[in-house]
Amino acid sequence: MAKKTIADVNVSGKTVLVRVDFNVPLDDNGNITDDRRIQMALPTIQSVLDRGGKLILMSHLGRPKDAPDTKSSMKPTTVRLGELLGKPVAFATDTVGPDAKAKVAALKTGDLLVLENLRFQPGEKKGDAAFAAELAAFADVYVNDAFGTCHRTDASMVAVPNAMGNKPKVSGFLVAKEIQYLTDAIKSPQRPFVAILGGAKVSDKIMVIKNLLGICDKVLIGGAMAYTFVLAQGGKVGSSLVEADKVDLAKELLAEGGKKLVLPVDDHCGDAFKADCNKCIVKSGEIPDGWQGFDIGPVTAKMYADIVKGSKTVVWNGPMGVFEMPPFDEGTKAVAQAIAGSESVSIIGGGDSAAAIQKLGYADKVSHVSTGGGASLEMLEGKKFEAVELLDEA
Repeated sequence: MAKKTIADVNVSGKTVLVRVDFNVPLDDNGNITDDRRIQMALPTIQSVLDRGGKLILMSHLGRPKDAPDTKSSMKPTTVRLGELLGKPVAFATDTVGPDAKAKVAALKTGDLLVLENLRFQPGEKKGDAAFAAELAAFADVYVNDAFGTCHRTDASMVAVPNAMGNKPKVSGFLVAKEIQYLTDAIKSPQRPFVAILGGAKVSDKIMVIKNLLGICDKVLIGGAMAYTFVLAQGGKVGSSLVEADKVDLAKELLAEGGKKLVLPVDDHCGDAFKADCNKCIVKSGEIPDGWQGFDIGPVTAKMYADIVKGSKTVVWNGPMGVFEMPPFDEGTKAVAQAIAGSESVSIIGGGDSAAAIQKLGYADKVSHVSTGGGASLEMLEGKKFEAVELLDEA
């Protein structure tokens, strides 16, 4: 996976086209509520600007239906980027149309242009070669710094670098860092190597569990998906969220995992999905009818924290319970605190785990917080990404 990065390319006087992941959350008024993805792209952006390049950024935002949609415009991210850089950032009101072409032609050394949302064009999701050729024609260098989209084969990820021909096609610093942590740390982990997997569905993480059982010393299970395993063992789960059609699969994973696969020993339950419901803590497999498991219990939280403390490498993907609703955030908190307090190499898969570690204020106390939920999961499954494979070898 050793790929050239933007640092390996002389960008002086050249136009550099960077695929970034500015798919940030917006509120109802179009204000950015979390700019972490923009901030994570700054090292690559700054490197090109500092070395005399001309920069074009392209990204998607939201899920527009192959046509312009004001709610998904890249304009707010352009404004925020200008604030973070402390310099003007130009914005093209289209992607490969007349405004984009005119603004690309007008770029001078040190200038920066953001194109309108790639997904306003039907060719983006389809991986269209003609659309990609128009984008590729804008630049001398292609950079992939959009880890959150690396598992996709959209035009900007695959067809554009293919259309660049012999021009440099390299990774940005963010993608290089993600690959380093999510592949290297897993290929040759310091041991004990512990994975913590949570979230609602076993089906979302089957291949991750299978892959990690082959390389981890322990795989700890939390979140609602634990109840499908409990059901597979013949336990009572009350009204808890389960995947009844995945019980046989859970049985297979239990047989395959043996002592490596660690399940909760107690559950924090409620009689309704609200913070002020009646609550009880019960042994795992003994949830009464009419009650739901919303979090791992305190004994499990301590057990998982102790396992984390004794580890040398930790990968965490998925919360331990309903972490947005106290008091059912206690299990997720305990795991996050243990990871933050350990001296292990700690990798937080994107999505809810990243949101939790950020919300709890531990993001700077772990080795790496991934920017891509789906992409990090697929990398943990051991999948290869075409968008990364086709970049220039180091």
